[in-house]
Amino acid sequence: MKKERIVLPADPSDPEDFEVTREAVERGQRARLIRQTRTGLGLSQQEFASRFHVPVGTLRDWEQARARAPDFAIAYVRVIGRHPDMVLQAVG
Repeated sequence: MKKERIVLPADPSDPEDFEVTREAVERGQRARLIRQTRTGLGLSQQEFASRFHVPVGTLRDWEQARARAPDFAIAYVRVIGRHPDMVLQAVG
């Protein structure tokens, strides 16, 4: 197994700090995009999940970066952000 590349090393003077991998940074960026899209639409997690047919637990995991949102989900969220009414009509 390949060791993950560290992009942000831990601060040796801070015992609570930790190293950050490229995967963790990407997961965080994806989480931010999803959260910003949802809040930009003025929706709670439950409302967003219900309207756009995403399991609320999955949405929470993505937004809290506990799980990496797959590429198709990121594409879906980008379309929702640009054309929410059109997506609602399509999934309705």
